[in-house]
Amino acid sequence: MLTPDHVAFPVRDAEVTLKFYTEVRGLPLVEAFTGDDWDGFPWLMMVFGLGGPQELITVALKGAPAPDYRGVPVDARHYALAAESAVAFEAWRGRLRAAGVTFWDENHGEQASIYFPDPGGVILEIT
Repeated sequence: MLTPDHVAFPVRDAEVTLKFYTEVRGLPLVEAFTGDDWDGFPWLMMVFGLGGPQELITVALKGAPAPDYRGVPVDARHYALAAESAVAFEAWRGRLRAAGVTFWDENHGEQASIYFPDPGGVILEIT
């Protein structure tokens, strides 16, 4: 059996992304790497810890074109993270509201979810 390790996705603005994931999401920046040529683009990779061996990784590619998701539902592409308790789940609403982050709730039967975008438009879900 395989164990989840990390999820990685591109971001537009590294500085805004760093602030969002450390201050709003409360994730520690574990490592950062840079290079001059990832398919022709200078890059910055930021590795955020998720409280275990799993990581969330963002990659800023300077000058890369933005992906075109026109016509695709905004939450068809998202990353879900589980809150450790019902109390922690409820605390996320206040935390997101205090940070001025727009979010919406969805009920999936026995599972409640909070969805919200990061600064680059990546949709995150807390279950």
